[in-house]
Amino acid sequence: MNVLIINAHQYYPFSEGKLNVSFTEKAKSFFLQKGYDIKITTMQEEHDVNEELNKHIWADFILIQAPVNWMGMPWSFKKYIDIIYSSGTNGILCQNDGRSESNPEKNYGTGGQLNGTKYMLSVTFNAPKEAFNNPEEYLFQGKSVDDLFFPMHMNMRFFAAEALPTFAAYDVMKNPTIEDDFKRFDTHLQHLFT
Repeated sequence: MNVLIINAHQYYPFSEGKLNVSFTEKAKSFFLQKGYDIKITTMQEEHDVNEELNKHIWADFILIQAPVNWMGMPWSFKKYIDIIYSSGTNGILCQNDGRSESNPEKNYGTGGQLNGTKYMLSVTFNAPKEAFNNPEEYLFQGKSVDDLFFPMHMNMRFFAAEALPTFAAYDVMKNPTIEDDFKRFDTHLQHLFT
């Protein structure tokens, strides 16, 4: 199996990215022990568009490891998406938007070329787990982590990639349980890749 790991962390003085690097390294070790081939992309490096597109085509599984910044992905990963993914809309990642000239009202988003590719979001939150899936909580109003990341899921669905269950590490700044998070992450991957 070919695995692409994207560490989407953006450095900030209050968040150096050590936790996302640790999750990336744990995933790398996990997949190497399984004998899988690994490629890693980080936001701190220069990106060659064709090389990044080829990584996505090569991958059977894409792991997107990211902190949650202002209820979404870091800006550097959004820039990566805007540049790399936009460059793949000419038949590489998707065949335009899937619609036909004869019926342009139908089938928007069905032109994906990554059929058979699976992906997973692994995100780190300052928010506690209890902030989600509870309509009595003020901010998320009963919404889930996947509701929050619906646009990211739609980006991947646009390419016909299939979602695997999301992993989340919660409350990593004010009430961290990092060793437990690492164990849960390993269990999560073991469950998906047995």
